[in-house]
Amino acid sequence: MRRHPNLERRTFVDKQKLEGMIQEFSEETMQRKKVDRRAFLEGAGKIAGLSLGFVIAQSMGGLDVQAKAKTIKFSSYPFTLGVCSGDPSPQGIVLWTRLAPDPLNGGGMPNEVVKVEWELAKDENFKRIVKKGSATASPNLAHSVHVEVEGLRSNEVYYYRFKSGNELSPVGRTKTLPKRSEEIQKLRFAFASCQQYEHGYYTAYKHLAEEELDVVFHLGDYIYEYGPNEYVSASGNVRTHSGPEIITLDDYRNRYAQYRSDANLKAAHAAFPWIVTWDDHEVENNYANNIPEKGQSVQAFIKRRAAAYQAYYEHMPLRKTSLPNGGDMSLYRDFSYGQLASFNVLDSRQYRDDQANGDGSKPHSEESLNPNRTMLGKQQENWLFKNLNKSKAHWNILAQQVFFAQRNFGENGEQIYSMDSWDGYPEARNRIIDFVQKKGMNNLVVLTGDVHASWASNIKTDFNNASSSLVGVEFVGTSITSGGNGADKRADTDRILAQNPHLKFFNDYRGYVRCTVTPESFQADYRVLPFVTEPNAAISTRASFVYHKDQTGLKQIGANAVPHGLKKSTEVEEDRITAHSKAHTKQVNKLKKKVEN
Repeated sequence: MRRHPNLERRTFVDKQKLEGMIQEFSEETMQRKKVDRRAFLEGAGKIAGLSLGFVIAQSMGGLDVQAKAKTIKFSSYPFTLGVCSGDPSPQGIVLWTRLAPDPLNGGGMPNEVVKVEWELAKDENFKRIVKKGSATASPNLAHSVHVEVEGLRSNEVYYYRFKSGNELSPVGRTKTLPKRSEEIQKLRFAFASCQQYEHGYYTAYKHLAEEELDVVFHLGDYIYEYGPNEYVSASGNVRTHSGPEIITLDDYRNRYAQYRSDANLKAAHAAFPWIVTWDDHEVENNYANNIPEKGQSVQAFIKRRAAAYQAYYEHMPLRKTSLPNGGDMSLYRDFSYGQLASFNVLDSRQYRDDQANGDGSKPHSEESLNPNRTMLGKQQENWLFKNLNKSKAHWNILAQQVFFAQRNFGENGEQIYSMDSWDGYPEARNRIIDFVQKKGMNNLVVLTGDVHASWASNIKTDFNNASSSLVGVEFVGTSITSGGNGADKRADTDRILAQNPHLKFFNDYRGYVRCTVTPESFQADYRVLPFVTEPNAAISTRASFVYHKDQTGLKQIGANAVPHGLKKSTEVEEDRITAHSKAHTKQVNKLKKKVEN
């Protein structure tokens, strides 16, 4: 296939420049006895932009812009990863699929551009087709398809499907958003996160697919990067990652394919439009901007992040505006559900400063309390303030990744905080709270994933002062599987709740959060499973909380026991971090053995 000459020349020049920068920076880094992660960030940032641009240019450069998409005959069913839709607007939606007859081995597609037809209808039997067309599936994007359909009616349900060759995809259901000016009386949505494949079965998604929802938010950790049985849950791993720790673009593509092959996940994707954002494990544990976790070379991490970003785009229902470009992948964006709710979807991983105090769980220090530290980066932070300032919605919702409220889980009077969460960036958090307070807002709702447990919290202007005013609430959703079975509470639950009076609820079962929003109230139902190490567990609502935009804050309006679930475990908050550390140690030891051999 002919390469476009301009792209070919640019790719050659970029590759030379990239290799020179990496070599120079690597020599400087290796000369230091102790690597300064801040210096690493400054130097790596320049390389990362060029590296990611090189990867995308190389990918797109292999596509002849004049090439004609072919219709091929498949030897195996190509729609093994199902279908999904996402990033809805009042007039449009993104439709996604990927052709992958051999999903775990690179997809099994020929190295050519393939024609894919699509249809959108008002009925699931496709007797009332309203839109149809054709798209191309290119090997440069893993034969994924992102169709941006426009010209639709607002707040309407549609059905869609794809066809390639003689093969039809499963049927998906989607829905557009209401017009921004429309007064809507009710919104029902769910949010989920953290679905380590090895830790359990995706039974939660089976139940989520049966809910009556308008949209689903995924808040990150869609995949995990670990090799087989490197990250082990307390209840034991019940499935196995195919292939070792993922590093290359092909590795990430195969890992997404393994996760997306799950029948329950495919059903949930097909049932509703999804709005997604990432956290860390879509690349690797606790990376910050261009800084890896630890123990990696400059070359390894920069190339790895570029590969991970491209694979993420290839497997999510994202618009072309999110296609990786230079050193960035634009993922923070906003959605309005009429006048009822304004959603700001954040990226708290790509632009943050390095975790303070060497990461982990630590007391505050001069570094962590530095007022110039940022979680979102200046541009995204200003974008958020601009959106909040102009919002006239009944609810302003932040869909994001890591714990927002203060959470001290130290013992014996010691104050210990997670350096990876907003607790590690308290002044960045204060800037948001101060802005909301000065605007006189009381309708802030923060949605969070990451910590593999359910929490509910009031957001105070001063978390250390019980009488300080309240500006909103945070609902933290548990994991789909990560962490294994869990329990109703852990060994340290009562102590942590007692020393953080703004935290009103904790639960450690797996599941998701279902939300019902009206102009007056925001209700969260914590939908949980008693176990994930066996399939087909029953779903139940462990607790329900409602917020009425007043100073009384969260009110619990329902609580239920969970049949067949463990009531109390011996686990504590720090165990999750310890499990990741053990996994990283296994990775380092494997690498050492590989080098020695």
